Amino acid sequence: MTTETRTFPPRPLHAVKAVYARQAGCPSSFALAVADFEPWGEGVEFKTADTSTVPGWSAAEVAELHEAFGAGVREELAALDPGTAVAVAVVVRSIKVHEVDTHPRAFRQAGRQAVRNALVEAYGPPPTPWPRLS
Repeated sequence: MTTETRTFPPRPLHAVKAVYARQAGCPSSFALAVADFEPWGEGVEFKTADTSTVPGWSAAEVAELHEAFGAGVREELAALDPGTAVAVAVVVRSIKVHEVDTHPRAFRQAGRQAVRNALVEAYGPPPTPWPRLS
């Protein structure tokens, strides 16, 4: 049996939404990002669109959130099955923040979630590990 290598993403995946929210007490976390996953050369290219700004936040603060999101994306892609070749450009289209509960760690987790959501959109949900009862 030969296993064929698959390439991620197999096609453009637009407006992949990722939310990381933990609001069950202090400290809380919130991050929301929308990104495109485009086929690209081998590896990971990370970009941010001009629309990915936050009113009231400095460019340096927003850049730190973008960097954290990109780190989460790279971490999740590095953990993919060895049978998956990564050739992707990730373009962050927009982000939303909470004035108190947003921090770079939340955006790192949102980056990881964005990859998981893109994988489901590209290849469907992972197989269920337990037998389903009818």
